[in-house]
Parts: sequence; C-alpha cells; structure tokens
Amino acid sequence: MVVLNKVARTALAVPACCALLVGCGSNTDSSALPREETLYLSGQQTGDPTTFNPLAEAWQCAWPVSGRFNLMYEPLVTYNTLDGVIEPLLGTLVSELSNNDSIVVDLNPAAKWSDGVRVNSEDVKFIFAQGTINTSDQISAIHVDTLRAKDSEEFTERLSFIVAKDKRNNPLSVMDLLQAVRIVPAHVFNALIEKFGSKDEVKKQDMSVNPLTGEAPVVSGPYNLKDFSNTKITLARRDDYWGNAALHEGKLPAPKYIVHPIYKYNEHNTIAMREGKLDASMSYIPRIERKANSGVHTWLKNPPYYNPGAMPMFIINTTKEPLNNKTFRRALATAIDYKALDQFAVSKYSGDMKPGLIMTKGLEAKYVNDEDLGTYGVNMSLRDAQKIDAVKAMLDSVGIKSVWNDDSTLSHMEMKGQKLPTLFITCPAGWTDWEAIVKIAVDGMRKAGIDIREGFVDGGTYWPAKGNGNFDLIMDKPSADVSPSLPWDRFNQVMGVARDWQPIGSWAGTNIGRYNKPGSPEYRPEVDSLLNAIPLMTDEEQKTAAYHVLNRIFMEDQPAIPVVYLPEQFYEFSDRVWTNWPNEENPYAPAQLPWVASGTKILWHLKLAK
Repeated sequence: MVVLNKVARTALAVPACCALLVGCGSNTDSSALPREETLYLSGQQTGDPTTFNPLAEAWQCAWPVSGRFNLMYEPLVTYNTLDGVIEPLLGTLVSELSNNDSIVVDLNPAAKWSDGVRVNSEDVKFIFAQGTINTSDQISAIHVDTLRAKDSEEFTERLSFIVAKDKRNNPLSVMDLLQAVRIVPAHVFNALIEKFGSKDEVKKQDMSVNPLTGEAPVVSGPYNLKDFSNTKITLARRDDYWGNAALHEGKLPAPKYIVHPIYKYNEHNTIAMREGKLDASMSYIPRIERKANSGVHTWLKNPPYYNPGAMPMFIINTTKEPLNNKTFRRALATAIDYKALDQFAVSKYSGDMKPGLIMTKGLEAKYVNDEDLGTYGVNMSLRDAQKIDAVKAMLDSVGIKSVWNDDSTLSHMEMKGQKLPTLFITCPAGWTDWEAIVKIAVDGMRKAGIDIREGFVDGGTYWPAKGNGNFDLIMDKPSADVSPSLPWDRFNQVMGVARDWQPIGSWAGTNIGRYNKPGSPEYRPEVDSLLNAIPLMTDEEQKTAAYHVLNRIFMEDQPAIPVVYLPEQFYEFSDRVWTNWPNEENPYAPAQLPWVASGTKILWHLKLAK
C-alpha cells in the first residue's frame, strides 16, 4: 500500500546522527558565499544530515533527497496545486491517452543526467521496481514504446503505467506516484549493486559523492550537492542543467547557490527571517502579520495569510468505549472552540472551519455540499453555555454522566454506574502549534464535562502508537501533501477500505482509528463501495455526488475531528535580497518553497532586490 503523506512528514524528523555519512562536517565551508548569488531556504532539515542516498528510507535522507524535492533528483511530472494541472518535467503526461487502464507519459528527449547520459525508461523502471515506495499494488507493469520522427534519428520513449486491476485498481494513486517518485540513474545504481553485491549494501552508501568516481552525485536536477555540515547544507547550480533550454527558454536559475541552514527550533527560523538571513521558510511562524515591517510576507496579505491545503485532526480510536459510540464522538467535536483554535493556536491561519472531510476552499471546494454541512455536520458555531448544553444532551443520550468536584472542576465520567478512565489526546511533544491545538481542545472538552487530558509524547512513542492503534485520540495530518488524488486520499486515510482494516496491535498505514470494522454491527459497506468507485469515475457530476454521500457518512459517524485548516506547507518569504516571489497578486507558481513540485519554477523567476 502506498502512503504518500508519510514521506513528507517523516522527513521533518531527521535523526540527529551522522552515522551514515563518511565526511559529515568535513566538506568545504560555504560561509563566504556571495549574498547576491545565494538563496537561503529553511524549514525541512532540522537535524544533522544522515544520508543523501535516494534509495535509503525517507526518514534517513537529508534534504533535498528526502520527500518531494526536485533540486537533485526529479520526478516525471509535477502537480500545480493552484490549478490542478499536471506539468511536465522529465516527462509529459499524455492526457488524451491516459485512462483507467493506464497512465501514459512521454519522456523528454532532452532530459539528461549530469554525466551526460540520457534519462531513459530503464531509469524509470529501476526506481519503480526498487524504490523506497511500494508501487506494485498500484502498477502492474510499465510498457515502453519508442516513437521516432520520420527520416530522423530522434526518438521519444513513451511509458504506459498499467494500473494494477487485480490489486488497488486506482489510477488516481498512479497519478500520485508519477509526481512523488524521484527518478535515479539506473546505470549508476546498477553498477553500484554490482560493486557492493546487493541493493541493501548500496543503500548504506551516503551518496554525498558518487562511490564509483569520488565526484559529485549523478543527478538530473538543476542543483547538486556542494557541501554539508551539522549547521547547513549547500547546493551549487548546474549551469549545464538540461531543463534550462528545454523548459525555461535558455535561462539559468537566478541563485547560483542554495543554502539550507539547519535550525532545530522554529524560533530560530523566525529570528533569521526577521533579520534577513533567510529568504524563505516553510516553518510555522506565529503572528506573521507582525513581521511584515521587516520584509517577511506570505501568499495572502490578510488572514488566513496562507492557502489551505491540509487538515490536521484528531483521529479517534473507534474500538474503545465510549469512543466506539458515534454520538459521543460528535460530542467531542461539538465541545471544541474552533474560533479559539484559529486565533490562539494557529495565529488566524485557519479561517472559518466547516464540518466534513473536504477542504471548503481551493481545488476541492467543488465537491462540497453546503446544505449537507448544516444538516449532517456538528455545529461549530455554538458558544459557551449553548455548547455546554449541547454536549450534555449528547452525553445524556448515551448514558454518560459528568461528575464535578466541589470547586466546579471536572472529576471524571461515569457510564452505567462505572467510572470511565480518563481519555488522552496523543501528540508529539515540542510541535508547538499542535500542542496549542490540543490544549485548547482539551480545555473546551473538559468545560463541557468530557474527562480528557493532553498526552504529549516523544517521537519514539508517537509513531509506534499511531501505527499500532495505541491511543484514545491522536493528533495527525492525513494526506499532508496536496496531490492529484485529493480529496479521495484523505477519505481513504481516515476511513479506509475493508481490505486494509487492521486490528489493534497490527500496523495500519490507513484508517489508524480502526473505523468501520468489517463484519461488525456498525459496518457500512457503502464506505467501501464509494472509496473503490471514486478513483474510476470520469464523470464529474457522478464523482461530485459520490463525494457528497461519503462526506455525509463521515459527518454522521465522526471517526475523526478536523480542527483547523493549514497550508500544505507554510510559505514565508523575504524581499530584502530576492524579489518576485509568487503571491496572490503574482500567482505564476504555487505557494511552495522553490524545491517542491511546481514551486521549483520560482528559481527561474527570482530577481535581486535593487
């Protein structure tokens, strides 16, 4: 099963060790780089670089090899999150030939590796067969055809990615893979496998240099690794990058160097942005409007300042009593003060929250039925006494009694005369915005008579608890990356299909709350039917109707509680040194740092400030 959002999230928690790097900290110092030639970006790498090997596990890889970063290794295509267009890179989507049976891509005949070898179908097949993302459930085969112009030696390779009908049968997920999987040079890695004896041994190589030659890694992207240490990673521009001529009218990217300083805390990013030491960041910076006078800006001038793209939420363990009762789950959702979350937890970056699992703004908004939100969703606008009364009525209806101390603080809950254990919301410690969300939600729930507490834990506890179902509620951000498969992927991550359902104690990659257990009295087969059918729908009216039904079911059963809208990634930029950043008034690229997806094109549009 493919879990695309995990790649981006785990890359944020790079372990603080250098065991895999032979020369960590021993490379050329980049502190003297000319400021007018250097772009400083941050927010992805928070620990010491571990490995630059694209075959290593995502959590091991250092920026810009981990995640969906195009600076060294590129995918076939990119996804523009502003308009939903699949844009060309190493290849071009042949939309008129793509369908539910296969997704067709023509390789760009100009695409070359930095050693001069042409990017070809063997490179693609190599990484799809041996990459870190399991693609076999989605793609059954890759067919290659050679297209030649008449009376010419020029040719183009056409790749048909055959949808695995006997497995996932999901062309949406195949499209996700084409913009998520970074292609690597097969001729290099096959030689490394021959030298070291196995792929597993090759994965142990740090790849900060090519082990075959001792020179720079062989890459297809516009930048290559220059040097690294435990304080920064530096890339140098490749002036012979194939895409300059093929994609950018012969222009070079404006910055000659890109430096990613390594800050362990968001506060350090904030200070660096304010002082002009950073040009752009994807870190959470509170009260961003107060930084405008120091030249720090966002996509939008006014709240919520960022384009919404992700939906952090509390995933509920639906196997535990009383969390197995949908009325109690709706009581939890009703008790939350969503306006307080927006104002105090995320600095007004969320905007107005609405019920449901579909983003009400942007590309997903066309699938929202506003009437359904009012009919089936919890009332998010109740205030104070109204909220407390509504929650009490729900608790009463399921036989739960709130017991209060003499000082009017909550003691515990009882059901059928038995004291219920205190519930906890599991959340990674140190993730300041998430911690603030949990604290405010807990405060609202306790005021309404629900016995619940914060459960801040370290990463070594959080990740296993999440996969194994060892939690009551857990803070999570399903489908963190905006991709072609949304909102389907978010529904799948939260609600899941029967074949992926796992019992508590067994690892679950989707539906970690164990909702909709097959064979149980609460099982709703229509969830399975809709999740299986939507990826194959080509008629927009039919698809919209299906999403309406799926969203109603989510709102009725409330297996998770979306709490805020946040951007796919925070996008802050400074115009002190570099200008012409995209924003709502100049939307030539999405609100992404110029290393991700379609946002990479920003590098060719930046200009030096006068």
